[in-house]
Amino acid sequence: MAPYEALYGQKCRSPLCWGDIVDQVVLGPQYLQDTIEKVKVIQERMKAAQDRQKSYADLGRKPAEFEIGEKVLLKVSPTRGVMRFGKKGKLSPRFIGPYDILEKVGKVAYRLALPTELDKVTNDFKTRYFSTIRFHP
Repeated sequence: MAPYEALYGQKCRSPLCWGDIVDQVVLGPQYLQDTIEKVKVIQERMKAAQDRQKSYADLGRKPAEFEIGEKVLLKVSPTRGVMRFGKKGKLSPRFIGPYDILEKVGKVAYRLALPTELDKVTNDFKTRYFSTIRFHP
């Protein structure tokens, strides 16, 4: 007895059993071909639904644009219990910088002018790791 049958008290309906209960007469290669066609239809409908949902989500999105020479703060990943920049825990900085943007590398990636103590870190970052600097007069 399969674990599914023991748990639910009935046989598992796998993709080979997706046909109607009355259509169980179909045997052999035709049955397999029908199942493959049903899987293709399901995949096409899922792709169409995903594309539709993506188009709705993209209506409200706009990639962040930065100018070359603009100063930005760089987000530091929050690792618990690790001392970052001389402070540990809640007092460790969330952002470091400001750093100048040198050039645009990709659609949403920029190259920053990092100091020499951060030589082991790549200087290409996506805009999701940036925060703009707000000056108060």
